Amino acid sequence: MKPVSVRRSRNVPEITEKLRKITNDPTLSPAQKAHYLAVEAENMLPYPELDADVQEALDDRIICDMFEGHAPYKPRYVLPDYSIVLKNGSDYLELPVPQNLDEAINTLMIAYHHVPSVTGMPVYLGDLDNLLLPFCDGVSDDALRQKIRLFWRYLDRTLPDAFMHANIGPSDNRVARAILEIDAELGQVAPNLTFLYDPDTSTEDILRLATDNILKCSKPHIANHPVHKATFDDRGYGIVSCYNALPVAGGSSTLTRINLKAVAELSDSESHFLNEVLPRYMDMNFRLTETRISYLFDQSGFFDSFLVSEKWIDRDRFTAMYGIYAMAEAVNILQDKAALEGRYGFDDKANDLGLRISKMLSEAVEARPLKNAWQGRAMLHSQAGLSDDIEATPGIRIPYGTEPDPVSHVQALAPQHQYYPSGVSEILTIDETVKNNPEALYQLCKGALASGFREFTANVSSNDLVRVTGYMIRLSDVQKFNDQKGSRTNTTGLGAEAADLMGILDRKPRVVGHELSPGYT
Repeated sequence: MKPVSVRRSRNVPEITEKLRKITNDPTLSPAQKAHYLAVEAENMLPYPELDADVQEALDDRIICDMFEGHAPYKPRYVLPDYSIVLKNGSDYLELPVPQNLDEAINTLMIAYHHVPSVTGMPVYLGDLDNLLLPFCDGVSDDALRQKIRLFWRYLDRTLPDAFMHANIGPSDNRVARAILEIDAELGQVAPNLTFLYDPDTSTEDILRLATDNILKCSKPHIANHPVHKATFDDRGYGIVSCYNALPVAGGSSTLTRINLKAVAELSDSESHFLNEVLPRYMDMNFRLTETRISYLFDQSGFFDSFLVSEKWIDRDRFTAMYGIYAMAEAVNILQDKAALEGRYGFDDKANDLGLRISKMLSEAVEARPLKNAWQGRAMLHSQAGLSDDIEATPGIRIPYGTEPDPVSHVQALAPQHQYYPSGVSEILTIDETVKNNPEALYQLCKGALASGFREFTANVSSNDLVRVTGYMIRLSDVQKFNDQKGSRTNTTGLGAEAADLMGILDRKPRVVGHELSPGYT
């Protein structure tokens, strides 16, 4: 189920055949069929007009629109301020102000079905502990856990998409602990979970509980709260999708990206890459971004919705994510062109080149005004890859199967994180022996965050539930999917394809001591 571009015109028989294939596919649920049919319908529309150079770069996949669709009628990611609906209710949804925990959870359950995203599912469930804590007076711990358990089961069964994040933290509180306990107990793909860690606010006990959970179910994702907080304003931020940091009450209108490997292949040398070729494609990617944002704001009618009128979201709080990927391949290609043997992630000169590229990208994004974007600028993003990216490592990561030991891994990439405010993450794959020494993972996490990591994420090699590029899959579900049994969880097909084409499951397990809209094919 890889993303499919249909920019080239197709005749009616081709279209009919594709629609019939979707309709008759026995591995898809009715809801999945409806989603894929809707994607095909949108992509029968003309693409927003692009100039010839941008269109060529897009067709050649040197720049990429992440297959968001030909008519951007909704933002890629929407992060409502759910405290508004819990405080005010909703006239549009005919929801009264909730008075107790059951009513608060029920209000959120209804609200989620009216929040769009590129996947058709919400990507942000809110800072759940802070949202629910005011409703917990008089609720026993046992009752709280039972209500969270039912809530968690509901989310996985009705919104089965692991790009969907619930956030908790940074405080240590009974709701956050109940969520961590139930998440480990159920071991579900959805929702994804992020713990916001702040050394000045979070207790060491709850961080240890979070890292112990990673040993059991590869969740939660752990975000460096002080670093993220400094990037955003007092209204706050949320972590969504793979690991993306975006303004609450806003989100991201679009995510476009540059294939740095392809740019390096078109360059004669490092200086040619930095001074001529990369700036050219950066400008094209900006023009693509501007075109897509213009359609969303000026033609789609999205910002006339009740989400705006009831103040769940604010149109001025939507940014644009300016993504890059294949940094490792780009650096290694440029090293080869200079007759240098050092590889990205292992060699100081290669790592320094990667840093200079990131710094250049960051300065360019900061210098380019962007209409209809939060604070008038895009936000640089280390993009986690698509399921059909071949021989192109996500974002700034070290290529799969070549990773050094976890400490060296962290040290090599930590300096990069300062340049990617809308999201950057590694996935450290840890040998299962760490289960005999959970303190090692706890200390690795603390060290990574202290070194400047914006996010900490790890898989344990023996777990069935694993993180791919940021979303969750079960390896057992991938096997069933490959046996043509389908999957009720939307991310399973992406994970299966990524395993086949990208080798994402080839990450080397290391001992601690010294990390989109799918179309139909």
